[in-house]
Amino acid sequence: MIISEPTINIQSTINEAIDKALKSRGGANVLIAGKTGVGKSTLVNAVFQGRMAETGQGRPVTQHTRKISKDGVPVSIYDTKGLEIKDYKPILEELLSFVRIQNSQHDPQAHIHVAWLCIAEGSRRVEEAELSLVQQLSTCVPVVIVITTAVADGGFKNSVQELFPLARNVVRVNSQPQQLDGGITIPAHGLQDLVEITMEVIPEAQKNAFAAAQRVALQQKVNRAHKVVAGASAAAGAVAAAPIPFSDAIAIVPIQISMLAGISACFGVEVSQGFIGTLVGGTFSSLAGTLGGRAVVGSLLKFFPGIGSIAGGIVSASIATTLTAAFGKAYMVTLQRLLNDDPDRVLSGAEVAAAFKKTLSA
Repeated sequence: MIISEPTINIQSTINEAIDKALKSRGGANVLIAGKTGVGKSTLVNAVFQGRMAETGQGRPVTQHTRKISKDGVPVSIYDTKGLEIKDYKPILEELLSFVRIQNSQHDPQAHIHVAWLCIAEGSRRVEEAELSLVQQLSTCVPVVIVITTAVADGGFKNSVQELFPLARNVVRVNSQPQQLDGGITIPAHGLQDLVEITMEVIPEAQKNAFAAAQRVALQQKVNRAHKVVAGASAAAGAVAAAPIPFSDAIAIVPIQISMLAGISACFGVEVSQGFIGTLVGGTFSSLAGTLGGRAVVGSLLKFFPGIGSIAGGIVSASIATTLTAAFGKAYMVTLQRLLNDDPDRVLSGAEVAAAFKKTLSA
C-alpha cells in the first residue's frame, strides 16, 4: 500500500497567518491634546512611522477633534484643538463626551487607549483647561503629560508633576534639534522615554500595535516579537509532544509561518500576501501551490544541521521547540539589522528573504 506524503497548501497557510497576525496586533488609539503651537504635529511625526501628521488621512470626529490615520501604521491619532480658547468648557465637555462614548463601546479597538497632554516648556504656564482635562480624563484613560520643546527645565517639570497628581507620568521631550543663539544646538531627546512610558500604561492588547507604529525604540518591537516567538515555540512543542515522523513534522510549519507574520507585524513591516509569500518562498523552498512534508521540513532543517542530525527521522517536542525558537530569533535578528540605522526604511519581501537566508546560513 502506498502512503501519500503529508502536504501543505502554502497560499492558504499564508493567508491564515496574515489574518491571525493582523488581528493579534490590532490597533492603538492615542489622544493628543494641547494648545495650538505646542508642537503636537512635530511630536507625532517624530514618534510614529510615515510622518503621520503630514501624510496621514485626517477626518473630523467632533467639531474640535480630528482623527489621523495612515495605511500600514497600526495607530490612530486623535488630535484635539481649542484648549487655549477662553471659554473652553463647552469644548472640554465635547471632548470628554467623545472619549466616554468611545470607551463605552463593546469593541476595545475603538477605545481611546492613552492620552498625551502637551505643554510647551517655554510657556512656564499651566492652563485651567489643562488641569480640568486631566482631572476628568484620567478617570477613563491613562494620561501622560508631555513637556514639549524642552530645552531648559528650571524646575518646571516638578511643578507640572505637583499640579497633575492624576497623570501617570511627566516626560520632557524635544522632538527635533533646536538651534540656539551662539551656535548651541539642543539635540532631540526624551522620545524614547515617552515611548517606554506609554508602553507601560497602554493596555496589553494594544502594546503590539503601539510598538509596531512607533519609530523611536527598536527594542520595544524586539520585546513584543519575543513573545510571538515564545508562543510559537510552545505551540510547536505541543504539536510534537508525541514524537512524530520526519515527514509528518509539516504540522509545525503553519505555526512557523504564522510566527514569521506575527514578528513582521510587531516590527511594523509589511504584512501582505506578497511580502509574506516571498519571505516564505525564499525560506521553505520554491512556492508551489502545495508542497510535500519532507521537502518543506527538509528546507528548514538544512539551516540547522545539528538539529537535523539529532532528529534521526523523528521530530520530538524539544526539537520542534528548539527549531521554531531558533528560526524566529533568526528572523528577528534579520529585521533588527535591516532597521537599526533607518527605522523608516521600507523593506521589500525579496530584500528581507535574502537577508534572512544569510542569517540562517551564518
